Amino acid sequence: MKTSDFDYELPEELIAQTPAEPRDHSRLLVYDRKTKTVSHRHFYEIGEYLRAGDVLVRNNTRVLPARLYGYTPHGGRVEVLLLKRLGLTDWEVLVKPGKKARVNATLKFNDKLSLKVNALAADGCRRVTFFYEGVFEDLLAEVGETPLPPYIHEKPADKERYQTVYAKIDGSAAAPTAGLHFTPELLKKLEENGVEIADILLHVGLGTFRPVKAEEIADHKMHSEYYRITEEAAEKINRAKKEGRRIVAVGTTSVRTLESAADENGTVASGDGDTEIFIYPGVKIKCVDALITNFHLPKSTLIMLVSAFCGREETLRIYNEAVKERYRFFSFGDAMLIL
Repeated sequence: MKTSDFDYELPEELIAQTPAEPRDHSRLLVYDRKTKTVSHRHFYEIGEYLRAGDVLVRNNTRVLPARLYGYTPHGGRVEVLLLKRLGLTDWEVLVKPGKKARVNATLKFNDKLSLKVNALAADGCRRVTFFYEGVFEDLLAEVGETPLPPYIHEKPADKERYQTVYAKIDGSAAAPTAGLHFTPELLKKLEENGVEIADILLHVGLGTFRPVKAEEIADHKMHSEYYRITEEAAEKINRAKKEGRRIVAVGTTSVRTLESAADENGTVASGDGDTEIFIYPGVKIKCVDALITNFHLPKSTLIMLVSAFCGREETLRIYNEAVKERYRFFSFGDAMLIL
């Protein structure tokens, strides 16, 4: 199967530049896999499709102000994107331009924060050590910026609009955007109606930014991302699976976390680790029964993951209908529920 098989035409004006207000007033395309039918709703109506006993699995990662601008000792300007924490002071990062970040190079951000390049890593990344005075997270908040996707041309007035309302654990370079549609009130209403909620963690990294360059999708290698599933979350999910209740994943990151930790029967193991899982048509979905997601970039690993649920041709049919109906696409766009 080729990367070009997952292309579609998207008018530029349908790329959302600002999020819906309120959050849950985005549109919702509902796709029923059994009947192959599409319904057009709003996100605040999602409770009509979720039932008592469903387990809503969400990724509670929080986006770091992970884009830093610094200088070489000679005054050259560089951009550093934090990707993955390797230790107390060590990170995997992406540096632009890379020629200014050779091994042993030093970069300075302000009087309290600098780094040294220790080694080159895969995909043009660097492994670095930060040197700082004070609390690292406080310095990031001071000098860092939220790394919005390149297709968003204006920063939201409220930085929290690129965080989910349940974001808790710092570590991502990008938001798990399917969760941006939820409000505290909507989540409370779902719980009152008997929907259970399980929090898991996947820190979103370079895979979000990397296009698929391989002609054959099977040749594409995903970037490693850290995930964690608590014993409490695993128990809740496994109990539901055993009782025949649905696992509803909020976003592709939740799918990738659950499928990384699931055995052939869909039973999820608690614990943490790194995953490079790549889900595309033909890869068996073992744990997840339904998916809430946004509309994704052409030829991306994310539309390939959606195609693992719906099939490639059907996914492209749905996307073309979404274009026809003028849905808003990508991170700040509308949502899709696959049942």
